[in-house]
Amino acid sequence: MLVRDAMSTLVLTIGPAHTLRQAARLMSARHVGAAVVLDPDTYGLGILTERDVLNSLGIGQDPDHETAGTHTTTDVVFAAPTWTLEDAADAMSHGGFRHLIVLDGDEPVGIVSVRDIIRCWAPVRRRAATVG
Repeated sequence: MLVRDAMSTLVLTIGPAHTLRQAARLMSARHVGAAVVLDPDTYGLGILTERDVLNSLGIGQDPDHETAGTHTTTDVVFAAPTWTLEDAADAMSHGGFRHLIVLDGDEPVGIVSVRDIIRCWAPVRRRAATVG
């Protein structure tokens, strides 16, 4: 199975000036765990995850003053829609993260998460267990 079969095509894109509260509201409203942060003036594409917001709150930072740009991961590993789910899982495991931005050329076309991979693999594993 390929990344394009598992990825969410709902890509939330925000700017680096969004506050963490704004980012959290948008992620919550769209039921996504990550946002693509677009900053063409500095790093291009980055990612802000629910964990980034949680870590900021956990150390007592104010979500109304902290910006997405300050908490964005900019050394991102990108996936291609044609990667296998094994390739994506390997990249996540090696990098220690739970989301990959999926690029088609230079455009973000989706995000694949550990949850997406499990959702796809679980039925296959169940079928294999009942056959074998």
